[in-house]
Amino acid sequence: MSDVQDYPEIVPKSADEARGIDFCGTDDFYYIIRSDLGVYMRCTNFNEGNDIKIYSLSQPCQWGDYYLATSTHYYIIKGNEYRRVTNMNEDKDAVVYPLHPNCRGGSNYYSAFGDWYYIVFADSGVYRRVKNMNTDEDAVEFSIHEAFQDGLYFWGTTVFVYCLKQAGEWGVTYHRSTNMNEDEDPANFSIHESVLNFIPGGVAQTNGKAFGYWENIKSLENNSDVAVDWERTIKETVGFNRSKMSSIEHNWSIELGAKYKSGILSAAICKFQFKLKAKYGGKSVNTEKQEWDDITEQSETVKLHIPPHFKVYVWQYQLGFGQEKNLFCPKLEMTNNSKPPEEPPK
Repeated sequence: MSDVQDYPEIVPKSADEARGIDFCGTDDFYYIIRSDLGVYMRCTNFNEGNDIKIYSLSQPCQWGDYYLATSTHYYIIKGNEYRRVTNMNEDKDAVVYPLHPNCRGGSNYYSAFGDWYYIVFADSGVYRRVKNMNTDEDAVEFSIHEAFQDGLYFWGTTVFVYCLKQAGEWGVTYHRSTNMNEDEDPANFSIHESVLNFIPGGVAQTNGKAFGYWENIKSLENNSDVAVDWERTIKETVGFNRSKMSSIEHNWSIELGAKYKSGILSAAICKFQFKLKAKYGGKSVNTEKQEWDDITEQSETVKLHIPPHFKVYVWQYQLGFGQEKNLFCPKLEMTNNSKPPEEPPK
């Protein structure tokens, strides 16, 4: 029997699903940007999950390819330009500059060590340090130490550079060093659950992989020798178990100006997780059109013409994480045998 564990993966920066998602940092705070949700997280410590606040991300600051932060500014890279602002919530003091040709095409970007800017070229095994991404001032290139070669996301402070690591035996961790070239003063830390839930793919780490299947909720059988017309009322549970899944938001403070109220953000995060591929702990199911209000019970009346000695099976699609169901789809399907429908509901 193989000892290899089947861990769901965190969505890496290189994946299509990570568009508009990135990490950045300053001395006081670490940030996770979620353009897909229209918000960003600010936290003082990813390991301890301290002082987590959620803010709205202003429209001009959404869908950046990469995000950087310094003590005074935030930088949003889109294509061959970058936008510099003093506040991502309000897009304050916005100015747009072209990226110098030598600073284009990086696989990751971050700022650290006193307003230096770093461009990671993972495929080449090097990173470029510059004082100005517009002019390529004081540019120097270094090789990437092996401890950083598998980094998913990068961010920095005036003292350290960090990279997020893929899930493994010790869960999702991040690596810290004072130098990405020589990996000086290295340390590794686990990600607090309250932070992990906000990272793309993190819900599969905290709640288990997504599942979805057709549940047979009722069977109707005509045992007579003649066809019958039946009208039957079928009761079903529909909606989203908001009270359960809103625990994702435990330890978060959703600040005034964020577009989500309590419980709504957790639903949006679950939608994203269900839509992810199986390798990221998802189910590849788009649940946007499903019923996301609180769980309730409803009755549906169906009229059936059932031939003699014939059985009808009524199915409901149900989804969840780990072993616990949390989303019950309202549209029922019927089959004339015990084999469930082949495709999830549209």
